Amino acid sequence: MMERFTGSFTQQEPIPDAGIEAALAVLRHGRLHRYNTAPGELSETALLEEEFASLTGARYCLAVASGGYAMACALRAIGVRAGDRVLSNAFTLAPVPGAIASIGAVPVFVEVAEDLTIDLAHLEQQANASGARVLLLSHMRGHVCDMDRLMALCDRLGVTVVEDCAHTMGATWKGIPSGRHGKVAAYSMQTYKHVNSGEGGFLITDDPQVAARAVLLSGSYMLYARHRAAPPPEAFEGIRLDTPNISGRMDNLRAAILRPQLPLLADRVRRWGLLYRSLEAGLTETPGLHLIPRPAHEVYVGSSFQFLLRDWPAGRIQAVIARCAARGVELKWFGAPDPVAFTSRYDHWRYADPAPLPQTDRVLAGLIDMRVPLTFTPEDCALIARIIRAEVLAVQQSGEEAATAAPLAD
Repeated sequence: MMERFTGSFTQQEPIPDAGIEAALAVLRHGRLHRYNTAPGELSETALLEEEFASLTGARYCLAVASGGYAMACALRAIGVRAGDRVLSNAFTLAPVPGAIASIGAVPVFVEVAEDLTIDLAHLEQQANASGARVLLLSHMRGHVCDMDRLMALCDRLGVTVVEDCAHTMGATWKGIPSGRHGKVAAYSMQTYKHVNSGEGGFLITDDPQVAARAVLLSGSYMLYARHRAAPPPEAFEGIRLDTPNISGRMDNLRAAILRPQLPLLADRVRRWGLLYRSLEAGLTETPGLHLIPRPAHEVYVGSSFQFLLRDWPAGRIQAVIARCAARGVELKWFGAPDPVAFTSRYDHWRYADPAPLPQTDRVLAGLIDMRVPLTFTPEDCALIARIIRAEVLAVQQSGEEAATAAPLAD
């Protein structure tokens, strides 16, 4: 009998009991707004910021409404203005160029290499050609580039780095936590990320002026002294009347859900590693299927899995996706002609007026992507790998091509 996978690719683990109890306590007292505290009370949000700063080793942390807001806030806080050029990976998701465009700045896309990281040679070319002096670096799908080389290049070019760590919370490069190389880093706590509050974001930095501007931008009114992971009040004095309130605060309910998850992050990274390696082992040496190499210096978070069907005709890729879907395995394809659900690419973002990027086009044309929730087991992943391997081989042997694009799962 043909094997079939019956699990859900979108089912996350439940919120820990401690988070549920903390959320109920907030609901019972009703003080959901981060600055609405009883005398002597420390808000859940302020405590969460302090704890995440400690976890990452950052001096300052701000919790906000979403990862996209964190990125836009970071760009504003370092001085990006309307009309400025901002470099970013061509291989990323829509909130990254969206954050740039939200402040009237212009995305300048950089080619992706076959290991799914930013192409450093093209980064230098684009920086010189555009005059951009800010890079919003997306660690897309958890793939971390050589951060030593990248930072050396950006330092030489005078480019300020903002890291998008939506897919790398808990990852490291040579032991340094993802987000600790650039001037600012942004993280996401959306449901499919590494800690889950439905929506939410963090911004971290060691720069007191950047942190102070971010706090004011997030909508602190004049209550910035209630933050525990922010600069001292004097850092706000020269800017507090000149910085707009662009409200994007996190609330105490989400903070209460998140705080008990931070101590679980290291174990989640370990468990995701087991799942990722199970998939990798099952797909190794599959003819026509290319795995993404992982550098020895990188500790990655395997919350998603990618492989390449390099230079395959589109119809055959669609056939693989359709055949896997019929057996319960949901794959996403970055080569589809139109954006589907969460999956889109740089040439779909017409507001950015992107120039063609042939290297990126070639990579994305064969790029297959899959979510890996922690509700899976290593045995589940071994089964998924067997199904993918069998269908890749079947399509190659038959020469089958799909007549129309297969639907992609959310």
